[in-house]
Amino acid sequence: MPAIHLLPDLLINQIAAGEVIERPASALKELLENSLDAGATEIAVQLEGGGIKRLLVRDNGGGIAAEQLPLALMRHATSKIASLEDLQRVASMGFRGEALASMAAVAQVTLTSRPGDAAHAWKVEAMDGKQGAAAPASHAQGTSVELRELYFNTPARRKFLKTENTEYAWCAEVFKRIALARPDVAFSLQHNEKTIWQLPKHELPQRINAILGAEFGQHAIAVERQIGALHLHGIAALPAYSCSTRDEQYFFVNGRFVRDKVLMHAVRQAYQDILHHQRHPAFVLFLELPPEQVDVNVHPAKSEVRFRESQGIHQFVFHALQDALSATMADKTPSPQPSPFGRGSEPASSFPIQQQRIPFGAAQQQATYRLWETQTDAGRTLVRPVGLKSDPHTPFTLPASEHPLGFALGQLSGIYILAQNQHGLIVVDMHAAHERIVYEKLKAAFDAQQMPTQPLLIPVTFAAEALDIATAEEEQEALKQLGFDIAPLSTNTLAVRAMPAMLKQSHAEAAACEVLHELRDFGASRTLTERRNELLATLACHSAVRANQQLSLPEMNAILREMESTSRADQCNHGRPTWFQVTIAELDAMFMRGK
Repeated sequence: MPAIHLLPDLLINQIAAGEVIERPASALKELLENSLDAGATEIAVQLEGGGIKRLLVRDNGGGIAAEQLPLALMRHATSKIASLEDLQRVASMGFRGEALASMAAVAQVTLTSRPGDAAHAWKVEAMDGKQGAAAPASHAQGTSVELRELYFNTPARRKFLKTENTEYAWCAEVFKRIALARPDVAFSLQHNEKTIWQLPKHELPQRINAILGAEFGQHAIAVERQIGALHLHGIAALPAYSCSTRDEQYFFVNGRFVRDKVLMHAVRQAYQDILHHQRHPAFVLFLELPPEQVDVNVHPAKSEVRFRESQGIHQFVFHALQDALSATMADKTPSPQPSPFGRGSEPASSFPIQQQRIPFGAAQQQATYRLWETQTDAGRTLVRPVGLKSDPHTPFTLPASEHPLGFALGQLSGIYILAQNQHGLIVVDMHAAHERIVYEKLKAAFDAQQMPTQPLLIPVTFAAEALDIATAEEEQEALKQLGFDIAPLSTNTLAVRAMPAMLKQSHAEAAACEVLHELRDFGASRTLTERRNELLATLACHSAVRANQQLSLPEMNAILREMESTSRADQCNHGRPTWFQVTIAELDAMFMRGK
């Protein structure tokens, strides 16, 4: 067995770089956060080759003294924390002292800085983890960090970088997140010498409009609530502005962009009564709380946090957002009309109570009285639907059935299938039931690596963001495993050429966006393993029959038969029941028969 030995510093930094500096966008995030920590009010970003060939961040912050420049490129050297107590109440964006050292281990780095009271700037260069001597340089107050040829000395790691367009798309997304978080700071972004963003200092609404578009702001409401040290503010879009993806969801905790399950669950709950679950809310929200109440030292990229009192945070965010949405929806609700009933439970004499007509429909409405007949054919007993019989005195009996969900009678309000079995009435939520059926089929096909694919005669095209275009280019193998053929047509258009045969072509765009969003946020490995069930459940939801979709009796019976042969068909993919039985005895009791 090889002897235990200490690793050299360069290798240690290169290992750390694999976690902290995953791609150019990771480096950009760390540098932008350093600039903000330095008090910068103007930050300029220049990229070449998607940030792989060159990445420069220049700010007008406080600067670094000449004697401290070499320390800035060393591991675990930082001005932001000094003790465990500091770590437990981190108020700055950066704090570990790893980022610059990691960059210096895997790129050619030039650090130039000038404090406000210095006569001139100084710069230091590093390559392969080795620093040169500090030298005088020309620079206004502030700091510039330039990275060239990321991962030039670790070719195996560089192979994992994607195309220039993909890496640039990720850098642009990081830039937007940081710019949204700090509207009081001016930002600019250039790529391959072309100016992409030029953002002056703004108030928050103006910054949101500049980045997300004026339409978002026009369909959004202000969210503001403070209880003690907890403060939530920002804007949230009304349901009419809902999106098919989660692209326009920005949540910041103490100024840091995060993707947190507790916060996202609170948001989904606030919208659940007013937004269909296939649509996603859009929002830019800021949660501020004492630093000691949140742990930001959870993930190398600092993109995840852990709250000390997660349940309390969840309830605070949920109620603040729900109240803001409820107040707005109430403003848009017509004034209530006088009730036809008097006070209490006594009906007013001029408005007699009448039994209301209940919407009840089936595509074959005249086949709803006697639906089945039994025939014998070559010794087999067949049960088939028949039309209305003219003899109303013929006793009606259901055949001895191996079908516990019985046979369809019709649809109620376009939502429920009503069926009769030997025990009485069956009520089925047709969307929930069909969703479970499709979900189980998708799981079985995916696990068998035999996802049936349907080529589209006419490809479905749709406008897409740069990140979606890049994801479609780089994740072709994962898309194929999921049964999709999605290809770029232009710099802002994608085409769905094939999709899983179990999904409906009419939902091709929404399904494609869901898949691309998962792949781009979590990568192919996580999407196809730990997030596989969640993704397939979402795809099943896109394919299931919708409310108010009229079904024929054979179609309703087909759903009932598939439910009987599908595992876990009693609940939909979200845990709700798919059907209920109302027995004859319960119906007799309702109508007081036998009393």
